[in-house]
Amino acid sequence: MTFDLASAPIVFLAWERGLQLPTDSLLAGADGTRITHPTETETLTFLRLWDKSVLTGPAPLLKAAESLDDDELSDHATMLRLTRDFGGRGLGTEALYYADDLELHQPEHTVHVSTDEAPIDALEALCPPDDVNDVGLARLAHKFTIMTSGEPDAGPLACSAYGEYQGLLAHLGTLVAPEFRRQGTGRLATSIAAHEALAAGLIVQFQADINNAPAHALATGLGLSVAGLQTRVSLQPHQNRHI
Repeated sequence: MTFDLASAPIVFLAWERGLQLPTDSLLAGADGTRITHPTETETLTFLRLWDKSVLTGPAPLLKAAESLDDDELSDHATMLRLTRDFGGRGLGTEALYYADDLELHQPEHTVHVSTDEAPIDALEALCPPDDVNDVGLARLAHKFTIMTSGEPDAGPLACSAYGEYQGLLAHLGTLVAPEFRRQGTGRLATSIAAHEALAAGLIVQFQADINNAPAHALATGLGLSVAGLQTRVSLQPHQNRHI
């Protein structure tokens, strides 16, 4: 795998910022001791990163979760039961992959890559709406779209993009036209985006729903290292809760 644990403090720092945790709470926290941090956000989030774990959300839910261990909080169904009176709506459980270096594989043939926004609408029109929403290319600033080479009828085959997270991580997302899936096109696009992110001085982060086998195959095929998971549940606004 291609992640040196010496880079883990950078990942911890990004998540501390993203979850609004006290500085160094993840890095300095004792192994195996769960960090709980009350927030006013309308989300309950459980994060596991290597030997650390964090639960953030409304204080009453943190109190209710005290009797649950980390394996239970990693379970989406458990989180939904915990938030039943808060109108909990599941956002899923995702595995977290990282890389601070990746081997460069040159394609056998010339590849045409566009960094424009124009091909994205055409690519998304070819894909199921759920895939489009899950990847969220519109939220990712740096896009790399593999195009067919025929002119003037060049069209998009796949796009991988990244957006900066807390100025430290490059969150990757990849969308492939259904006709070109399982042909290595998505892996090639993801490799291009990942190397561009690494060249920009960022650590690559890839999130995959635990039930999305192709996404896991893509991550491991590229050499990304699994580091943990994130389980999230959105909550109703406070005034609409039944507590």
